Amino acid sequence: MQFGIFSVSDITTDPTTGRTPTEAQRISDVIAIARKAEEVGLDVFALGEHHNPPFFSSSPTTTLGYIAALTERLQLSTATTLITTNDPVKIAEDYAMLQHLSGGRIDLTLGRGNTGPVYPWFGQDIRQGMNLAIENYALLRRLWDTEVVDWEGRFRTPLQGFTSTPRPLDDVAPFVWHGSIRSPEIAEQAAFYGDGFFHNHIFWPASHTKRMVEFYRKRWEHHGHGLAEKAIVGLGGQVFMRSNSQDAVREFRPYFDNAPVYGHGPSLEDFTRETPLTVGSPQQVIDRTLGFRDYVGDYQRQLFLIDHAGLPLKTVLEQLDILGEEVVPVLRKEFAALRGPGVPDAPTHATLVAAKAAGTQDKETEAA
Repeated sequence: MQFGIFSVSDITTDPTTGRTPTEAQRISDVIAIARKAEEVGLDVFALGEHHNPPFFSSSPTTTLGYIAALTERLQLSTATTLITTNDPVKIAEDYAMLQHLSGGRIDLTLGRGNTGPVYPWFGQDIRQGMNLAIENYALLRRLWDTEVVDWEGRFRTPLQGFTSTPRPLDDVAPFVWHGSIRSPEIAEQAAFYGDGFFHNHIFWPASHTKRMVEFYRKRWEHHGHGLAEKAIVGLGGQVFMRSNSQDAVREFRPYFDNAPVYGHGPSLEDFTRETPLTVGSPQQVIDRTLGFRDYVGDYQRQLFLIDHAGLPLKTVLEQLDILGEEVVPVLRKEFAALRGPGVPDAPTHATLVAAKAAGTQDKETEAA
């Protein structure tokens, strides 16, 4: 099972000091956070995509390429790549390039995005958001899987004899997670292609997450990819930890109350009760995270959001130390002990290459 962190790239005023980091400082901080994630033994760093304030990450491919050069084993991903407003041709090219630059340490999470004005900024109509997601991904798969592509659809100019370059590393496309908070259509898309389903798992109660993951698993099996319990699932989550839970609540409360994504709404106590947000001791985070398995089954990737709401870099790095030293080692051991037989690991480039080679060998054996 993979453990890591994701960043939404918000630039938020620290409510305890009144200080707002510059874009340059926040970008530098995210680089430091990714390097720290590898240092403390985490598996994954994922970065979101936004094109509006208060977020800075308009070009996650650029940032991830830089991080790839500074790290050795960290799996790099996106917390969202906007399949609706990005050209599928550019996605195909950019992420194949990142494969080569990172030695295969790249996958991506596709999503529609939750900022309405982005659509017209990129010449699209938000009312076509779901149709764009479906058509654009179909084209993206063709571009990776087929060397010479002829294509005609509703939302972009036709392609005739087009080859996306560079070709995917080892002729194996990056693994794709389809990210969603509330859309069963996206879970269906992930299931249809046999891709991963990443449920953001940060704003809704456990009952909603359970329904979405169950739907994806059933459709995965329906589409012939194997038993439902072997479908590839990832979850998000939010944590803030101190040795003493009361200290964690006291320190995090002003950040929660002023956060751009959930501040000025339900109380911290209500939010932690009704959603997976966990503010407390490392043991509380361990217990809460292990409890996710009770309603989604065995899953492959757990990412935590820890660098948002104006938290200073020093605090975020302290959170990473706690994750790496006290939380993730226990989660690895406990999840491994609970894991059902035959449940696959999260796909990596190496396992995808091996699976393709095995499939090719099977076909050659059948032909003989």
